[in-house]
Amino acid sequence: MITWPNFLSQLFNGLALGALLALISSGLTIIYGTLGVLNLAHGAMFMLGGYAGYVAFEATGSFIVAVIAGALFVGIVGVVMERVIIRHFYGRPHEDQLLVTFGLAICFVEIVRFFFSSLSKTVPPPSLFSGITSLGVMFYPTYRLAVVGIVAVALLVLFLVLYRTRLGMIVRAGIEDSTMVDSLGINVDRVFMLVFGIGAMAAGFAGIVNAPVVSLTPDMGESILVQTFVVVVIGGVGSFPGAVLGGLIAGEIISLTSMVNPSYAYVMLFAAMTLVLMVRPHGLLGTRGRE
Repeated sequence: MITWPNFLSQLFNGLALGALLALISSGLTIIYGTLGVLNLAHGAMFMLGGYAGYVAFEATGSFIVAVIAGALFVGIVGVVMERVIIRHFYGRPHEDQLLVTFGLAICFVEIVRFFFSSLSKTVPPPSLFSGITSLGVMFYPTYRLAVVGIVAVALLVLFLVLYRTRLGMIVRAGIEDSTMVDSLGINVDRVFMLVFGIGAMAAGFAGIVNAPVVSLTPDMGESILVQTFVVVVIGGVGSFPGAVLGGLIAGEIISLTSMVNPSYAYVMLFAAMTLVLMVRPHGLLGTRGRE
């Protein structure tokens, strides 16, 4: 039987999951929108952020240091990955991009499994956000509420970077017409490197922020990657607002469906994606762009 407190709890769960998906998807959508690269290693970067933060937390005992370390480490991995491998695949067919990023994802997972084994790892929430909070009609984990605020701040920072800086202007112009940006004399290679690094950093940040909610395992990026691609399709490829909207919609669909029957959570998510594609082939907030 569904009770009012249970329903509210699932709504908050959906909001927390949706905010997390929005952050991860925003990184994925600007990478594809700007670079045209279908990055199947994005889920592995989410996982790497969690483990990098775990190592930093074990060494320092500081959750803030863990978050910074997780995000920066994955950002650096993203930059190196783009400079060494991805840059050679910009003009290649999407199948080649899928294969190389899928291969990189497998390598990342197995490297983590080699050093940390398959046993799950945990990162406790900071003492400030430990325990539960009374919301009147129910009690709810304090850290899950904090996740919504933390991710909202991160999304705001990413929004300001994309819409209030010269780099963001170039990125958005590149999503619309990368050839025109190149013809204006802008160092596109450097922009591409930064975009890939920022997208990877968003996934890494989400990975360590989510670590106190779920245990860390080497395979944790697989399911989040599927959800993230669905979010990008629902919101619209290359659209930052679309990633945010799509993430919130996907989070609530998964959470509320799980309240009734967890087995149908993914079914309803893909059904929603199919419906959006039938009505708006370019997503809710997407526009015709890179083909």
